[in-house]
Amino acid sequence: MTSYVFITGGVVSSLGKGITSASLGAILEARGLTISMIKLDPYINVDPGTMSPFQHGEVFVTHDGTETDLDLGHYERFVRTARGGRHSNYTTGRIYESVIAKERRGDYLGATVQVIPHITDEIKESVRKGAGDADVCLVEIGGTVGDIESLPFLEAIRQMGVEMGHDKVMYVHLTLVPFIPTSSEIKTKPTQHSVKELRSIGIQPDILVCRSEDPLPEEQRRKIALFTNVPANAVLSAYDADDLYKIPGMMHEQGFDEIVTRQLGLDLPPADLSEWAAIVEAKQNPTAEVDIAMVGKYMDLKDSYISLVEALQHGGIHTRTRVNIHFTESTDLEEQGLDRLRDMDGIVVPGGFGDRGIEGKIEVVRLARENGIPYLGICLGMQVAVIEAARNMAGLEGAMSTEFNKDTPHPVVALITEWQDESGEVEQRDEASEMGGTMRLGAQQVSLLPGTLAAEMYGAETIEERHRHRYEVNNNYRARLEEAGLRFSGLSVDDLVEMVEIPDHPWFLASQFHPEFTSNPRDGHPLFKGFITAVRKYREGELPKVAEA
Repeated sequence: MTSYVFITGGVVSSLGKGITSASLGAILEARGLTISMIKLDPYINVDPGTMSPFQHGEVFVTHDGTETDLDLGHYERFVRTARGGRHSNYTTGRIYESVIAKERRGDYLGATVQVIPHITDEIKESVRKGAGDADVCLVEIGGTVGDIESLPFLEAIRQMGVEMGHDKVMYVHLTLVPFIPTSSEIKTKPTQHSVKELRSIGIQPDILVCRSEDPLPEEQRRKIALFTNVPANAVLSAYDADDLYKIPGMMHEQGFDEIVTRQLGLDLPPADLSEWAAIVEAKQNPTAEVDIAMVGKYMDLKDSYISLVEALQHGGIHTRTRVNIHFTESTDLEEQGLDRLRDMDGIVVPGGFGDRGIEGKIEVVRLARENGIPYLGICLGMQVAVIEAARNMAGLEGAMSTEFNKDTPHPVVALITEWQDESGEVEQRDEASEMGGTMRLGAQQVSLLPGTLAAEMYGAETIEERHRHRYEVNNNYRARLEEAGLRFSGLSVDDLVEMVEIPDHPWFLASQFHPEFTSNPRDGHPLFKGFITAVRKYREGELPKVAEA
């Protein structure tokens, strides 16, 4: 029978519940347990798929194509057995949507539908679905205690504790312990009030994880324990770390996993955290460093590209390279020019939506192509590479994606329903057209052309990667683009372009899919390892010069 650990937060948001949950999952997995992880989000959106990256950060896509909260990315990077899916992220909107659908079908037999028991029962049922048959299910509740939006979720997990018992359900509460510089004091009162709020709705935390700048002194731990009715050894200090991959070891040293396994009655071998120690050692002892420009349009919020940032760092870990990422707004490049990129060792253009900054990205691709700078394009980063090649290699003046210009004379990127044959009629490709009209989401198979850079990087001819996009490379232009020197090195099972490269360039590769979603620090990812290796060689002058036009 699955045991549950619920992780809540107080005082302020964005304290690190996701990293705390993922770190606990990593330690428990290192003791031989299978782990499932769930995020419960109080917002009313059905999922984060339509939310602005400025509002919510990255949308993480799971293997089955579910658009989820970015914390699921943390879970998958830290815990191998916690591969997320449609039952791993529930929002208020999704819970209410399901309850209302049941009411309309008559499932409640004429009852008055209420928050208790109908909404809370739906939450509990959803949590059990997400748990699957894992040994332990970790459930993170978004927001902070005291928010009106999160009350139904907190009530549901309170009920589960009553129904299942103290040996099957635990509560971990994350709070802030601030340091006031003017008085040189560490303040425990916010934590006391947060726990008081939690206890007022019937939940007594078993473990407190206290966020602070520096390790929490013993005096403050004892004081917090006294006022919150939590044992002193269960008041843990989550102080600022210079590397998030140190956190599993940091929490293990304080007995986080031991407290959990003891209460849940699990007799397990000690945690083997040697892989995590090796990751930290590799990051702290690089043999080289590189500077990479990430050119995007959501740079004011770094969480917008968090999986990609981590994947680049994973490439650095596995090549012993310190990766310095320079976040660059494409609109700034449009206004100020590209000079700041000429000292970069590599360029990455990530995904995105909307036309803001598009011309800047196209010019960035041209700079990388013409100057032999290693280039990695992701999703939109591949599409702008195709547009740049169409304009400047194939001579297709005005080439563009119909996402940004419906009247372009050369729609080299478009919805599949917009592709037209020479007679002007839409191609008859029903299945593909349906995909083009909506989002292509989740893991799909990709065939790599033998002898290409893509096949060399992956060491395989068939791979599986996750997608999140609508617009596709227009197959009607493929022949002209190939004649101009653009190679289509990866194709989907239904002949859609998945990867492009330039054979005459020392390292130029772009993918329609998002490889960052499957990268993790222990295993890395072949595409990012290959890119960082090329970037190092470029910095050291070992890459061949770009072929003259």
